Amino acid sequence: MSDDDDTPETRMARLILALRSQGVTEPKVLHAVETTPRPLFTQALFKDRAFEDSALPIACGQTISQPFVVGLMTQALRIDRRDRVLEIGTGSGYQTTILSKVARLVYTVERYRTLMKEAEGRFKELGLTNVITRFGDGGEGWPEQAPFDRIMVTAAAPAEPKALLSQLKPTGILVAPIGKGPVQSLRRYAGDGKGGFQVEDLIDVRFVPLLDGVAKEL
Repeated sequence: MSDDDDTPETRMARLILALRSQGVTEPKVLHAVETTPRPLFTQALFKDRAFEDSALPIACGQTISQPFVVGLMTQALRIDRRDRVLEIGTGSGYQTTILSKVARLVYTVERYRTLMKEAEGRFKELGLTNVITRFGDGGEGWPEQAPFDRIMVTAAAPAEPKALLSQLKPTGILVAPIGKGPVQSLRRYAGDGKGGFQVEDLIDVRFVPLLDGVAKEL
């Protein structure tokens, strides 16, 4: 492989092609991924793997999700540019940044103060002005800002996340990994406008569990 074949631009182009081949085809989602510098969100040890379509470790025992899963979850939300989106689990801020490029406002909740502070620094570096952060228990959502048009959960809920579903607009959409085991089902809840939901299982995924409370850090 020549040096010209291994530039950040060509590696990103290969990643976008890989996402397309797996079913992430929404142009605005692909553009959001293409214009988000994933190396910024990865630890120094893994920066050479930033353009791989794989999950990578970050601080606090968490991960930055696989780009395919990030793209698929974003696409599954069917976000309109006018939408207010709640994200549960800020993590590195990578998924948050993708959401910020397709939604009007993104409210994001993180239980690890270290991760939140690091993510806030990245948002500032990128000049994002439509992301609002909160250090707190993601399982409780953000009732004061509800209802939301869309909700994304980036950690595995053991069962239907009723508290979060209650914070959706009647025709809103929530996407979350659901299950207690190492493999969960990525599930989409689409509000029917009458208080019920159309539920669809999309793919099997592997996420860290959604934990109660906030982390006690030194």
